Amino acid sequence: MRVVVAGGGNVGRYLALNLDARKHLVTLLERDAATLKRLGDCPFRMELGDACDPAVLERAGLREADVLVAATGDDEDNLVISLLGKQEFAVPRVLARVNHPTNQWLFDESWGVDMAVSPPEVLTRFVEEEVTAGDLVSLLKLEHGQVELLEVRLDASSPAVGHRVEDLAIPADVTLVAVVRHGHVTPCRGKTPFQQGDEVIALAATERHEELRRLLVG
Repeated sequence: MRVVVAGGGNVGRYLALNLDARKHLVTLLERDAATLKRLGDCPFRMELGDACDPAVLERAGLREADVLVAATGDDEDNLVISLLGKQEFAVPRVLARVNHPTNQWLFDESWGVDMAVSPPEVLTRFVEEEVTAGDLVSLLKLEHGQVELLEVRLDASSPAVGHRVEDLAIPADVTLVAVVRHGHVTPCRGKTPFQQGDEVIALAATERHEELRRLLVG
């Protein structure tokens, strides 16, 4: 897979190294020469230039890329990069980093973004996950926010406790993916039982959240 990563900061560098280690063809774009120099001898291709410039994206081979990741530390730049990638270069998959969660609403298909990730928001959700039992925690938004990967820890009052997957009236557009119990992950099958303390991972369309909440939370 050909991937172009815009932004040579900690996030972009780590992502590029990780993807390269997984045998993907990676090109990292960075507009600051000093930052690029600090990266040293990396195994992936590096290009000096502003990813907001179409000529730089052309030079980086974005027309042949399967994925574009806008990972700079500036939300405005990430939006511009995403829009160029989708509209001018027809990149099939565009991912963008959201530095300030208040800007999350901007990162949608109108700006060419297929998936937006906000590190502060993700951390907040994991904090909530640790302290909150008995409610849905959103881990990841897909399909422009229309579908979410959710997690819920079952407490004693959950109507699912003591039952199996096949016993539940699972709504349409909802898939129970896995149960995490004592550090072990078990795929959800018909015979999979639910116990107090289980962490259930589910994929659900946004409009089905309340039905899923009634099913697992009560």
